[in-house]
Amino acid sequence: MQPFALNYARPAAELEVTTPYVYDSGMQLNVLRDGRIAARDHALLRELGTTTSTAGSKTHFDD
Repeated sequence: MQPFALNYARPAAELEVTTPYVYDSGMQLNVLRDGRIAARDHALLRELGTTTSTAGSKTHFDD
């Protein structure tokens, strides 16, 4: 017997995404290209909803 969900499950589409920030290991924060801290850019957070570093930490609105 095959589970019902397997009949409809599809792989997630891979999107080409470029992030407007990079991880700064010295500061241990995500920073924008101009050196500002990404978590302080409210427009960026409204657009993306989160910033994810290479370390896997996230800044969420729902924390």
